[in-house]
Amino acid sequence: MRIGLVGVGRIGAFHAATLRALDGVEQVVVTDADTPRAQVVAKELGLEAVADVETLLGSGLDGIAICAPTSAHAELIARAQDAGLITFCEKPVASDLSGTRLIAARVADGKVPVHIGFQRRFDAGFRAAREAVTSGSLGWIHTIRANTSDAAPPHASYIPTSGGFFRDCSIHDFDAVRFVTGHEVVSVYAVGENRGEAFFAESGDFDSAAAVLTLDDGTIALISGSRYNARGYDVRLEALGSKDSVCVGMDDRLPLRSVEAGVAFPSGTPYASFMERFRQAYVDEMVAFTELVAGRIETPCSVQDGLRAFLIAEACALSRRDGRPVRMDELGT
Repeated sequence: MRIGLVGVGRIGAFHAATLRALDGVEQVVVTDADTPRAQVVAKELGLEAVADVETLLGSGLDGIAICAPTSAHAELIARAQDAGLITFCEKPVASDLSGTRLIAARVADGKVPVHIGFQRRFDAGFRAAREAVTSGSLGWIHTIRANTSDAAPPHASYIPTSGGFFRDCSIHDFDAVRFVTGHEVVSVYAVGENRGEAFFAESGDFDSAAAVLTLDDGTIALISGSRYNARGYDVRLEALGSKDSVCVGMDDRLPLRSVEAGVAFPSGTPYASFMERFRQAYVDEMVAFTELVAGRIETPCSVQDGLRAFLIAEACALSRRDGRPVRMDELGT
């Protein structure tokens, strides 16, 4: 198959290299707003580079991966739909709720599948947690605890266009809670504070946040995160049940230091970034995309899934702004 890819930044270049190495992918064709960068990546990886998206869409593709900045996602998904191309797009679907809803309506008939990139769905630990929860082996679930904390904050230039902490960072936890439990969020209460660099507050954002989510079966989900976790990149999810409990991310690279006497765990080097922590999940995500293009599987993470996660993020932002609980039905569907 012949796969197109838009955007050859860090994640785009990684996806391009992964796709090129997969059986069944004959060629990867790339483009980027920065044409010289696309040419450099293409030369390094043995790919084909074209000048613009229009040329890419007309180059005989079987599918297309969108790894461009968030502001371009909605337009590129729409253009791929017009071209009849099965699409992978990094999260989020669009930069705002109205744009996300428009794309969800656009692809609702399912004739041209769109796969949204929440890579934790392809991580072995998150998949094992999902199996443990949905199989009933943990009994009934009373609490989910999920955390995403960066080892260091992103560059100040990233924050004004990031969408804010809940839409950019915690949205992965929101999707993971839905994925692992199979249940929907019915209400949220969220807080967020700044204790670090001034550029977060200057953009109306915050560097640490937490939220309490109530699921439709009564399960409580506790979400937390920060841009300042100097010991290392920390992603965990705990599912606590009436019969048993499990944890994702509790390996020897866990970025915590025990102060209990005689405890050596964890002793490994913590992950430095999301790319290091989820490298295999990103590979498996691209494998799934090619399976989708080949028609062998259904969409593993749909635009509707992207919309549901974005709605939770919107509800958390509203809750934090107003200082009150927010029911999901306040935002509609």
